[in-house]
Amino acid sequence: MKVLLLDNIENIGKRGDVKEVKNGLARNFLLPKKLALRATDHNIKAWESRLNSLKLKDAKIVEDAQAIADTLNTVEISIAVKAGEEDKLFGSVTTQNISDALKEKGYEVDRKTILLSEAIKTLGNYDIPVKLHPEVTANIKLDVVKEEE
Repeated sequence: MKVLLLDNIENIGKRGDVKEVKNGLARNFLLPKKLALRATDHNIKAWESRLNSLKLKDAKIVEDAQAIADTLNTVEISIAVKAGEEDKLFGSVTTQNISDALKEKGYEVDRKTILLSEAIKTLGNYDIPVKLHPEVTANIKLDVVKEEE
C-alpha cells in the first residue's frame, strides 16, 4: 500500500515521503496512529500546501535542539557508586542515574533520549550520547567514581 508519511519514522522514511509499505503495517500501525495517510492525489496535494509551514517549524525545532546540544556538550557530571575490587561496580549506572544527575545540575533530559548500549559496570570516564532530535545528538562527559565510605 502506498502511504504519505506524516512524521519521521525510523527505518521507513521522513515526513512527506510517499512510501510503499506492507498492507499490515499501514492498516495496523501507521494509519491508526495517524503517522501516515493513504497516498491519494487529494492527500498529496493537501500535504504539499502545508509543506512550507512545516519546513519552517522543523528548522526552528532543529535550531532549538542544536542550542540545547551545544549547552549539553559542555556538561560534565560525576556519579559516585559503590565499587569492589578491580573497580567493578556492585550495581550499574543506568540511563535513569544519568538523567537524575543531570536534573541535579539543572538540565531536564528524559532518560529515553540517553543512548547507552549497555549499563556501565566499571569506574572510569565515559562520553554519553543524548539524542535530542533525529538530526541532533549531544555528548555528555560522565565520570563514574568510587563512593567514599
